Amino acid sequence: MADASQRVALVTGSSRGLGRSIALRLGLDGFAVAVNGRRENGEAEAVAEAIRAAGGVADAFIGDVADEASVEELVSRVGRVDVVVLNATGPQPDIALADTTWQDHLDQLLFFVASPVWVGRAVLDGMRERGWGRIVHIDSEVTDRVPPDHSAYVAAKAAQIGLMRAWAADLAQHGITVNSVGPGFIPVERHANIAPDVFERYVATVPAGRLGSPEDIAHAVSFFASEGAAFVTGQRLVVDGGRGVL
Repeated sequence: MADASQRVALVTGSSRGLGRSIALRLGLDGFAVAVNGRRENGEAEAVAEAIRAAGGVADAFIGDVADEASVEELVSRVGRVDVVVLNATGPQPDIALADTTWQDHLDQLLFFVASPVWVGRAVLDGMRERGWGRIVHIDSEVTDRVPPDHSAYVAAKAAQIGLMRAWAADLAQHGITVNSVGPGFIPVERHANIAPDVFERYVATVPAGRLGSPEDIAHAVSFFASEGAAFVTGQRLVVDGGRGVL
């Protein structure tokens, strides 16, 4: 996908939503981008084509990052990976605490702890050999401003942040940084049916006075993936328009 001089970025779950914007931005930054989607529905290829149309290098790679064997096959097909953005997500249903089961916790941990571990382990040998790597998690503001009826999701996201910090400490000696971006509520395709008043109530809690955009998240990821972030590791950047300071 890339020549020997070009670094490769794998963005999990990048066929749409936040991942799409992150992939597009990394393409503009000069990375060869491995666009990942779970299904063969043309979405991942469309993102790769958009990157190529803008003058970048990209290809689509289908694979379920919530399945360990699929992760190993995916990374093998991509080849060298210098930057990995752990963005893939699954459903986050409203479940009252009294009805939340251990399986509900496992469902969330699968996406936000197990999948990052599998993807990270699959790319680590190459990063260590090259003495350079960037691992960027996408977490969530829910660990700071906890919503009701989402205890399993909040617990998994908190565990993901802990994982990021532990890996950062272990990998810094190898020239590999590990950081996290914590988005506020960023509307994407799956939020299309949310009532307008929900957005209005949320904006009322944001000092910046607006909803964030996928591009806002992509800018933060771009920094962590850059040469300029070589001495930044174990850090979490919350992108929420100042909501967390209230």
